[in-house]
Amino acid sequence: MSRSVTSAANTDSASGRLQALGLALPELRDNPYYVHHRTVGSSIHISGQLPYKDGWLMGQGIVGREVELETAREFARHAALNCLAAAVQAVGDLDRVRIVQMLVFVASAPDFGLQSKVADAASELLLEVLGENGRLARTAIGVAGLPLNSPVEIQMVCTAV
Repeated sequence: MSRSVTSAANTDSASGRLQALGLALPELRDNPYYVHHRTVGSSIHISGQLPYKDGWLMGQGIVGREVELETAREFARHAALNCLAAAVQAVGDLDRVRIVQMLVFVASAPDFGLQSKVADAASELLLEVLGENGRLARTAIGVAGLPLNSPVEIQMVCTAV
């Protein structure tokens, strides 16, 4: 009996679902000024993550002005992927990660108003990869600017299961 590509990717695990999506957790570069995660009791606080890919910021600008909604959504997905990488550093295995809360900061024009649509892309990725462990409390906030003129930054609180 032949197995489909999806079942061959072991979709019963978060790692398998990530692989089935054609994604991999990025390697996070060390920073001399902060750590990517800090554990306090049972909570793991993930530092704000920008949409870095292969060491490069994927884009810059203000959403609703220089950055289109769909592009911002892709940036949010990648920032969430970076958050997952930090969570795995903390707990050792993607299947042990449960997201508690996500804060999505969107550098946006004053009249943009679709910050939640940007955040939805990150939420969708977390649900696709983690299943119920990716269902979370969430806040999406429009801000005037973010570090390095990034359009999106995501901060999380998670726990190990």
